[in-house]
Amino acid sequence: MPTKPAELLDRGLPPAPVRIGCVKYLNTLPLVEGLGANAGLRLRGAAPAELGGMLGRGEIDVGLVSLVDYARSAVPLALMSCGGIGCDGATLTVRVFSRVPAGEIRELHADIESHTSVVLAQVVLARAFGNRVKVVGFDACAHGGEWPEAVLLIGDKVVSDAPPGEVYGYELDLGEQWKALTGLPFVYAAWMCRGEDAGAEWVREVGRLLERQRLRNTMRTGWLIDKAVQEHRWPRELAVRYVTEYLRYEIGAGQREGIARFFAEGVALGLLPGREMVWVE
Repeated sequence: MPTKPAELLDRGLPPAPVRIGCVKYLNTLPLVEGLGANAGLRLRGAAPAELGGMLGRGEIDVGLVSLVDYARSAVPLALMSCGGIGCDGATLTVRVFSRVPAGEIRELHADIESHTSVVLAQVVLARAFGNRVKVVGFDACAHGGEWPEAVLLIGDKVVSDAPPGEVYGYELDLGEQWKALTGLPFVYAAWMCRGEDAGAEWVREVGRLLERQRLRNTMRTGWLIDKAVQEHRWPRELAVRYVTEYLRYEIGAGQREGIARFFAEGVALGLLPGREMVWVE
């Protein structure tokens, strides 16, 4: 049965419903599908790059936030181990398309919806190809068919609105490149709360609820995809492989190590400020 707002308040939660910020991509289905049926929660959809700021400003209580926004947040945040979006190798939907080899890219036009993928691209290009690039914002939904020399795209648009095959001769899957570089899984975004709330019982309760929903959704992946493929304009077979084979939704020891390594690489290259990792256990 859905948890009633009053029951959430009894556990010391903020005034119900608890506001959950999330991304409406195909890759978030196993984390967010079904949460809207819980009377104690209210879902707010936004682009990945917006959720960290919304959490810091108190516009949401828990959010599926980009790792880079954790590091850069003006308000300290805390990571929750109840789930995230990651990969352990190729990720399919975080890709650099280029007319020149990776080592020759000088200017990378980067999808404005992502922050973590932009830093990951810079880390991969610097560490694997010895190449420091200039990053330029790129609105993948309003480019008018004009494609730059090199572009980073994320999310559904890599499949539904990818550049024509003849435009680019080179592609990099950044999840695959990260795995080759470090041997570790990568996490793009994770559930987070504000740091000041990290010890609150209501945060742990919400975390348990999010974990239960994630586990439930892994048992009905086919149904979720059948429901979503038309809206997201994905071929069904590819969508099934993407959600079940390419992506990882758990946050375990390997993911924590990958997060720590990513932060360390970002700091070493001057791309991220140093920040302690705080976890809600």
